[in-house]
Amino acid sequence: MSKIFIFTASTGAGHNLAAKSIAQALSEYGFEVDVYDAFKESSAVLDKIVTKGYKQLVENVPKLYEQIYNQFNHMTPFQQNIFKMMTKVMNPEIVPMIQKEQPHLLISTHPFVTNILGTLKEHGAFDLPVLSFVTDYKIHSVYLHKKINAYVVGSEYTKETMIEKGVNPDIIYPFGIPIRQEFVEETRKKAEIEDPAIRGTILLMAGSMGTRQMEKAFVALMKAQEKIKIIVVCGNNKKVERSIEFLNKVYETEDKVVEIHGFVDNIPELMDESDAIISKPGGLTSTEAIVKCIPMIIPYYYPGQEEENADYLVESGMAIKVDKIKELTSMVDFLIENKYIIQQMAENMSEEARNHSMEKTIELCKKLISEYEAGEIIPEL
Repeated sequence: MSKIFIFTASTGAGHNLAAKSIAQALSEYGFEVDVYDAFKESSAVLDKIVTKGYKQLVENVPKLYEQIYNQFNHMTPFQQNIFKMMTKVMNPEIVPMIQKEQPHLLISTHPFVTNILGTLKEHGAFDLPVLSFVTDYKIHSVYLHKKINAYVVGSEYTKETMIEKGVNPDIIYPFGIPIRQEFVEETRKKAEIEDPAIRGTILLMAGSMGTRQMEKAFVALMKAQEKIKIIVVCGNNKKVERSIEFLNKVYETEDKVVEIHGFVDNIPELMDESDAIISKPGGLTSTEAIVKCIPMIIPYYYPGQEEENADYLVESGMAIKVDKIKELTSMVDFLIENKYIIQQMAENMSEEARNHSMEKTIELCKKLISEYEAGEIIPEL
């Protein structure tokens, strides 16, 4: 039985969810799979700097985060030295574990980890094949390392952005960002659950960390003229959940049917019930929406990768971006009145979703392992 190590990191939920999804699929195909949070495994200090630092930056000083994001997208000797330092910190824990357990394939779902694994491999710590999953739609330079053997990306657009940066097209596979199998399956039909008087259902989500802008989005929806159902998912943010419940009482009206949830595990079902989703455009959320063919309305996003995801979705006709949250009121009314626009966006998503294939991803893993075991040379960057 082939053994596979998957390394992730907890900067938001997306990287961990991607790791969990690919691990589940590989396990079902008979692989022995272990998932590790790379920074937690190697250094409590490094984990705090990377994961806690990311959360503080994007929520409290997003402009600073944007500057750092852009600086690291052009790897200078200074940025390279930072990764060399991180590699030295992780080496004493990660490398002995790899040498002891002797996996047949290493997988990364986080750009920092991808770069670090590539650096370790370059220095001779191991000669295993490394597969990187790019969990956003525009490539960031941190993902790129000459010792990575293959990349699985979310779209042909992502592949093109990588080729422009000099990556060998033969090692880029647009098989889709890994998501849970539940999103591939249809859960229930809209016609079975909708009150005929309700003209549309909007799913409002905050993402894994919640967002301070969600309350404003909810109020904007409550001011819409159309009779709609609003499903609100607040995630783990109890403060936002309490605030939404209060606002629901303040703006209560017979024209709105409101469901308020905290953390839920039935997002696929809620997506099937909805006509459109209002959310931050994280890589995983965007992919889930694409596979479910539920058009996105984007009123807020973190700078950096989420902003780039939003641009890709809008340019591809799968999302609409509003400049101000209060514009959601008129936008939702307009879309409900002109549902053919929602339908066209859903069809664009359906076209994109056809390229997503967990089966092809599994076959790629098998191919990398068989080539490694046969001693064949696997192409690199």
